[in-house]
Amino acid sequence: MSYPGPIRGRRAVLANGMYRLLFVAALGSGVGTWMATIALTRDVNLRTHSTWWVSALFIVTFLPSVVVGLAIGPLIDRLSRKMLIVAADLVRLVVFALLPFADHPIVMIALAAVAGIANSFFRPAVLAGVPNLVEAEDLDAATSLLQGTDWVAAALGPVVGAVLVSVSGADLVYWINAATFLFSALLLVQIPARLLQSEQGISRGHWRDLREGLSAYRRSTPLRIALYGFGLTMVATGLVNISEYFLATRSLHAGVFGFGLLWSGSGVGLVAGSILTGILLQGRDVLATYVFAFVPIVAGIVGAAAAPNIWIAALAMVVSGFGNGLAFPMTVLIVQRHTTDRVRGRAFTAIISIHNALLGLAMVAAGGLVESLGPRWTYVLAAVFTAGSAATVLVLSRGVGASPALASEPAA
Repeated sequence: MSYPGPIRGRRAVLANGMYRLLFVAALGSGVGTWMATIALTRDVNLRTHSTWWVSALFIVTFLPSVVVGLAIGPLIDRLSRKMLIVAADLVRLVVFALLPFADHPIVMIALAAVAGIANSFFRPAVLAGVPNLVEAEDLDAATSLLQGTDWVAAALGPVVGAVLVSVSGADLVYWINAATFLFSALLLVQIPARLLQSEQGISRGHWRDLREGLSAYRRSTPLRIALYGFGLTMVATGLVNISEYFLATRSLHAGVFGFGLLWSGSGVGLVAGSILTGILLQGRDVLATYVFAFVPIVAGIVGAAAAPNIWIAALAMVVSGFGNGLAFPMTVLIVQRHTTDRVRGRAFTAIISIHNALLGLAMVAAGGLVESLGPRWTYVLAAVFTAGSAATVLVLSRGVGASPALASEPAA
């Protein structure tokens, strides 16, 4: 039986036993992590009854992703990627096995910070390793499917976590999450190190190694397209993430239910977009297609800002999420295709760090913007930033040739 190209590509990557191990490991640990995020947030809040402690929890889980890329990103290329991802799983296993015994919020925050550091090594090491794990023609399908697992986990994990916490408390969720990391590590350890990394970088000095990863963006127009283009959308995402609650509760008078509905709408769109990315890229160059991914994001944000009720707003967020579900895997693919394996880990830690820093700054600014402009106009401002992404990509893409199968030499 013959299959259309996109389906054949997905069948090919899922038939790849080593990729399948990575796929299942990422899905299992991802669901567990989102379950534990809900449990840990509720646990800290119940113990402290303080928004400051909850804010501290989010800061220590978010901040390491910025610090790692800007300070110790070269380790992703210098050390074995297999060792890094397995070690990250084992560290997170220990963290969540210890959390049931943590009796003070400071201890809980400290353990969450350790897990955040491990997360910061795991993700770029995986993204940098995928191009070595699959055939070049299957990279689109492999990356979009792997990204899809993140968003499926983000959709399922909080719901399951909330139910379990309400029935049995946070400790059960911590133990389950620890088990998912053990499960993930047992799968990942079966992948030969050579299939995640064709060569380990020879250090020329830590800061020189770091500059080499950052300079890839200076030398490569496609990498700048990914950095600047999606960077503006990360600013928009930060504005939406904070103002979303107030759009639902203040502007649309839909309460917490409405907030959950907007969140769910975005999640549905993200999963659909990531699933369809491989299909839309079949026979098309990712750089030529990239600009169109931002159109539904803008349309969805504007639609939610103008929505007369929560149901229309939720539908608009499905559209916005769909665009994000396209744009994010395409950003990853651009970096994968326009870097060599020797610097790919540093390239990923750099772009993740910069984009997360922009996200964090936008979230800080969003509180004041919501108070001064209102949630609807904050959404409109987010749409303007996303339109800026599309314009940036369009301008920088002029004269850029088709994406190579994979970069065969340092980006130039």
